[in-house]
Amino acid sequence: MISDINRITVFEHEKIFVHSGANRLPKNVHLQLEKYYGSYSPFFSLIRDGVQFNEYVGVLQVGKYSIEVLPKADKDGEEEWRAILIGMIQTIWGFEVKQSGSSTLSVRKNSILDLYFELFVNELERLLQKGLIKKYVHTEGNIRALKGQIHFAKNISHNLSHQERFYTKHTHYSNDHLILKILYKGLKLISKLNSNVALQSRIGSLFLNFPELDDIKVTEITFERIRFDRKNADYKTAVKIAQLLLLNWHPDISKGRNDVIALMFNMNVLWEQFVFITLKRRLKNCSVSAQKSRKFWKPSDGYYSKMQADIIIKNKVTEEVAILDTKWKNLGDFNPSPNDLRQMYVYHRYYNGSKTGLIYPGHSTTIKSGNYVSSQEEDLMSEKNCSLIFIEPIQKVTDWQNKIHSTVDAFLNCP
Repeated sequence: MISDINRITVFEHEKIFVHSGANRLPKNVHLQLEKYYGSYSPFFSLIRDGVQFNEYVGVLQVGKYSIEVLPKADKDGEEEWRAILIGMIQTIWGFEVKQSGSSTLSVRKNSILDLYFELFVNELERLLQKGLIKKYVHTEGNIRALKGQIHFAKNISHNLSHQERFYTKHTHYSNDHLILKILYKGLKLISKLNSNVALQSRIGSLFLNFPELDDIKVTEITFERIRFDRKNADYKTAVKIAQLLLLNWHPDISKGRNDVIALMFNMNVLWEQFVFITLKRRLKNCSVSAQKSRKFWKPSDGYYSKMQADIIIKNKVTEEVAILDTKWKNLGDFNPSPNDLRQMYVYHRYYNGSKTGLIYPGHSTTIKSGNYVSSQEEDLMSEKNCSLIFIEPIQKVTDWQNKIHSTVDAFLNCP
């Protein structure tokens, strides 16, 4: 396991330096991050003798060093924010942790990357216990025993002087298919990156029981080719984790000792998706949609400009519409930015909304109502509403989701 001396924990937007500060950045890690950064990286910015992290959270592992970037809206506490982050990611990705019987999944101190590895190992152990799926594979080739259908043209060209061979097209039932190749490649990757001693023996046991398959090159397109059905639906979680790991691994091709794996998430997007999924599952009397765009403006010669709200909620009975935008920031006692308020004002008209709301994390859970000033008279208030909805983060993610649901439900039912 990565020792505490090789682990650095910071919060989003925090700076760390090579020569100063409580969290010292090792010089070789700094150099590798410079190399990884190249001309640009959304995860952090290079500063003099250090780096400053942006709005991305997650984990960067550089060789034997791990840099954990946690979200932070208001409260202190590494363990609390680590649990919150893991809970949000699991909710959005749809990870349902199924126990294999031989181990339990635990969120240990400083273990975001370890958790991904352990979750992947748990899934593979469970799948092996059930028996790996096989598929019919169509192959052709020159073989010594007649099997399947003879390919006459190729049989003549290949075997004119080899009468003991047959060029055939045949089908066999095999583990040699895309899903298992992806999982096997993921298993090889975590074996290479894992430094958790407790997991190493379990990874070794998986290799003994997993069929050895050919290596494949994976890209986004590889995963788009997969179609889940009744027979392989049980593999969805394992494939999702493999996708996350494989597409975010950046090998050090020069020396091979400082590979970088970056499991980083834009906190603004994470917050928006988390709130949307929470409301989608819990608001039973409403339809909840996300990122619904509408045409907004068009030049005399050119394309339309569009606007796009985060969350649209429509009451199935009254057909009233509410528009929500999520903002991952500590607003404190300040007003929202004029741009945010203008944006919500426009949503009232273009989405025919009865009310709008800006959702923030806060030190307490409360709804602060607000109305726009009348366009006809500055001293009068219009009926157009934009409320500020503050929701206190809770370490147990299901409790936090219940709080989000009840708070937004109260906002929707307010006159």
